Order: sequence, then structure tokens, then C-alpha cells
Amino acid sequence: MPSSEHEGLVELFRHRPELVVDLLHDVLAVELPRYQRVRLESADLTELTPTEYRADLVVTLADADGGIGAPVLAVVVEVQLSRDGGKRWSWPVYLATLRARLRCPVVLLVVCTDAAVAGWCATPVELGHPRFVLAPLVVGPRQVPVVTDAGVACAAPELAVLSAMAHAAHPDRDKVLRALVDGLASVDQERWTLYSDVVFAALPAAARRYLEALMGTGTYEYRSEFVRRYVLQGRAEGRVEGEARAVLAVLATRGIEVPDDVRARISGCTDVEQVETWLRRAVTARTVADLFD
Repeated sequence: MPSSEHEGLVELFRHRPELVVDLLHDVLAVELPRYQRVRLESADLTELTPTEYRADLVVTLADADGGIGAPVLAVVVEVQLSRDGGKRWSWPVYLATLRARLRCPVVLLVVCTDAAVAGWCATPVELGHPRFVLAPLVVGPRQVPVVTDAGVACAAPELAVLSAMAHAAHPDRDKVLRALVDGLASVDQERWTLYSDVVFAALPAAARRYLEALMGTGTYEYRSEFVRRYVLQGRAEGRVEGEARAVLAVLATRGIEVPDDVRARISGCTDVEQVETWLRRAVTARTVADLFD
């Protein structure tokens, strides 16, 4: 299941597709075609095959402000929080499928919150055909503007959210977070709730405490069901992982050999009560089979 940080970043683009233009044109200096309208498209990029391909988001620039308008550029937006070798096979499929569907130029925009992951994502993808190379356009922490101006934050609050998430350790962190608060004051209640939750879920402890002080919240409470669901699930998953490691540690301490298939079964279990049962049994078990009897 995607994390709250991943889904929260996708929601920024869903609420304001123009963020794609900010990043492509203003941050990456990509020359864009003339357009009148920015809109969301279906992110379903599945062909008539058994394999399903779905991007995080697709945004198009269209040549007409009103009505449908013909697309002049399509942007596949991918939020990448960790390395995933499978993406180097699926990203070219996304672009080729979308290009065939919309009959317009296409680009891939990858958004990362980690500099090392951003560097990995920016590595060109060799497709094998001579000179057929995909070079992803990547926005990582180093590319995200440091937004410290309240006017900029109010004009583009989604950019202020990205700035706060990317620059929580920046020397101007306090200015970044103050600008974020000003930017959040310019949006409606629904977006304020979502954006605040996304930022608080991503910030390290020190930055979180400073932002809590700025907002006068004391201890911040997640308000959106969207983020609460992911945060609570993440905590539960973390608990299960910790219990599973404890089971294996107890068995190892007691000199009980654990076959690879059993180790995978214990590590892959997502049922907290089941893992706790195994942990209690591990204390007295004579063989690994005693866990499951």
C-alpha cells in the first residue's frame, strides 16, 4: 500500500495540476508549447494485455481554455520515494501508451523527497534501440525551490508544501515554515487539512515542533481521514515488523534453526495477533515447528 507521503504528494498535483508547469518550466527550465488550459487525465495506461499499468497521475496542457481542447503536451507524474527497478521497465510503457492514446508529445516528471533516490531516477533508461533513450525529468530536494516569501507561498501553496517537505533541514527552515503557514492560510479548509497533514507526517521532530508552535496547535492532530488511514496503518505495520524480528531473534538466541521458508513466513506476516502468538511460543519452543502447533 502506498505511504501517506506518496499519496499526499500525488494529491498536491491532483488539487492543482498547474504545479506540473511550475516544476517543468520554472524549476527544470523545460520549454513548453503554447497552451491555454491544464487538466487531469486518466492515469490508466493499460494496453489490451493482461498486464496493468497505472501511473500516479497524468496532466495535459491543452490548446483551448474552454471545452475539451486538443492536448499539446501530456505529463506523466510519478512520485518515487525509494528505488524500484520495475519502474525502469514500466516508465517507457507509460509514455508510449499515453502518446499513442492522446497523439501528442509526452514527458515523464518524477518527484522525489530523497536526493539519492532522485539521482537514481535521473539515470537514463536505455531501451536497446539505437539512440532510443529515456531521460526522466526529476525534481528532488536539490531542485525544489526554497520558498521563504509569503507572496510566493500564497500564489502557489502546493509549491510551499513541497518546499517544507524538502527543506526541513535547510538553514532557512524557519522562514520556509513561516511561508508555508502563510500559504496554507490562502487555501480552503479541505486543502488546508490535507496539506497540513501531509507536511506534519513528513517533517522530522524538530521541524514539526517548530511548525506546531507557529500554528499554535500544541500537539498536532491529523484531521483528514486520508492521512490518518495511512499513518495509522504505517504504525501498525511497523509494530508487526518489530514483533517478527523479535520472534526470529528469540529463536536464534535459543539456537533453533529457522529454514528460509519459515523465516519468510514470519517476516511476511501482517497479523499482529498471530506474530505475538509466535513470539510467546518462541520462548519455550524446542523446534521451529512448535511455533505453529
